[in-house]
Amino acid sequence: MPVVLDPDAAAVYKAFQEAGRPPYETVGHVKAREMYLAARPVANPEPPELESAKPLSIPAPHGAIPARIYTPKTLRKADGLAPCLVFYHGGGWVIGDLDSHDVVCRKLAHEGELIVIAIDYRLAPEHKFPAAVDDAITAVKWVASNARELGIDASRLMVGGDSAGGNLAAVTALATRDGNGPKLAGQVLIYPATDFAMKHPSHSEPETSILLTHSVVKWFCNHYLNSPADIDNWQASPARAKSLAGLPPAYVMTAGADPLRDEGDEYAAKLKAAGVPVTYKHFSGQFHGFFTMGKLLQQANVAATDIANWLKTLN
Repeated sequence: MPVVLDPDAAAVYKAFQEAGRPPYETVGHVKAREMYLAARPVANPEPPELESAKPLSIPAPHGAIPARIYTPKTLRKADGLAPCLVFYHGGGWVIGDLDSHDVVCRKLAHEGELIVIAIDYRLAPEHKFPAAVDDAITAVKWVASNARELGIDASRLMVGGDSAGGNLAAVTALATRDGNGPKLAGQVLIYPATDFAMKHPSHSEPETSILLTHSVVKWFCNHYLNSPADIDNWQASPARAKSLAGLPPAYVMTAGADPLRDEGDEYAAKLKAAGVPVTYKHFSGQFHGFFTMGKLLQQANVAATDIANWLKTLN
């Protein structure tokens, strides 16, 4: 489908082109992580003031999973306990960390009036699939088990994330539905990766290769998956799960200039067809990754507020 970038998105894309930044797939994963983190201050909006943001350490079989708990000044408490969003950062399962998504976690905590716990899951290629999935599920189970001590209402526990993090949130929602974890109240899927076959039309349309190109997606995939056989595994490709019935309410966001656009759109449709309550928002004039660029793109702030308001409707 034709894609016309919003004026501010077009200006940001032009600036990236003029900067001549090398593509991630040409510099290696270590340098790519450095580049990704270095670009955050340029794009992140001013963070809201919170009551606290503190480190957490979540026990896991391989060792502790680093995490960060964000508590806003205003919480929607019931019987002294607050709702919680467990958030998984994006970055193709290869780049990104707690700091790269610190500001968006602060915004969601502040505007959603809930606790946010960000998870620093293991990254590829050092830790291939399903290491990130294992950490995502382990983290949400630990939060549920320790909810009262954390000031959290376990019945109001949600998961969410952007891109690769949206993938992990979708997979975690499936796993917990099937008994591997607590019952969840909702899932936030921000331009999620849902099918590693990468054969949807948006993967081959020139208009979607804005910042996140199809070649970068393939580079991420090759780092994360062990072999093509993993593509059919629902823990990698949640769209390939046998059934999506019985999942918690979902907020699904897509962007027009995004290789992942069509698979996110299709996943929202599949959820709805399975009887899952779905709120679907499409930002036609934005590119993949815009959600973390609130300093440069006003639509990123609109999206954050929209998600926060949706989270309030769940509890």
